[in-house]
Amino acid sequence: MSIFRRNKDAGRGADDTAAEQAAVEPTETDAEPVDDAPETPERTGGPYDVTEVDGRDGRLDLGALWVTGVPGMELRLEVEQATQQVNAVTAVLGESALQLQAFAAPRSSGLWQEIRTEIAGAVETQGGTVEETDGPLGTALRTRMPSTGPDGRTVFAPAMFVGVDGPRWFLRGVLSGRAAIDDAAAEPLLEVLRGVVVVRGVEPMAPRELLPLQLPQDARPETSEDGEPGDEEDDAPGIDPFERGPEITEVR
Repeated sequence: MSIFRRNKDAGRGADDTAAEQAAVEPTETDAEPVDDAPETPERTGGPYDVTEVDGRDGRLDLGALWVTGVPGMELRLEVEQATQQVNAVTAVLGESALQLQAFAAPRSSGLWQEIRTEIAGAVETQGGTVEETDGPLGTALRTRMPSTGPDGRTVFAPAMFVGVDGPRWFLRGVLSGRAAIDDAAAEPLLEVLRGVVVVRGVEPMAPRELLPLQLPQDARPETSEDGEPGDEEDDAPGIDPFERGPEITEVR
């Protein structure tokens, strides 16, 4: 499994992040108090809380997320250019990608239902379409974001948002590329998501605050000939969930 670093701001437009920010921006300023016995939402088959597993069992330690690779998978780390902090992890398999982020959540309730509404509103505001669907991890959102193709026609880039509420954390996955429209292509990436372990930590955090990620301690990003990490991804597909991949052309 190869690992790349990628600057978050590279090749991204202002409209590309609107739906993502719906699940990122904290809406409460008060930190959630630490509780020795948090309520645990019912989950079967993963993803897991760190208290539910016995060690990493081969998973890659990325701080708040422990991730298992599958054959042929590339793992890309999205790095905030200004701070050089890792703020997203993306698994790429063939023509498909799965972006993963984990957030702090209130003890008393989950976030996914609320965040689905906000994502849907952001997508529709940008002229896209949204459909709720029942998936293997519960309710998911299938979205299509419009853009202008080379021939001037409107094309739609598909993405599927999935969410899992855990004990005082929320894990969001965004499937893009072939996996957004093909269940068979999505399945191996959903297996990656199911195998994720979330390390919430005990520090008080505001609901929706991004759980901290880090470069892996037991693997190094590939480097270019001049020794600078992360140059290879300049030629690699982007990891933005709304980046153009498979497209549906609107014929008028």
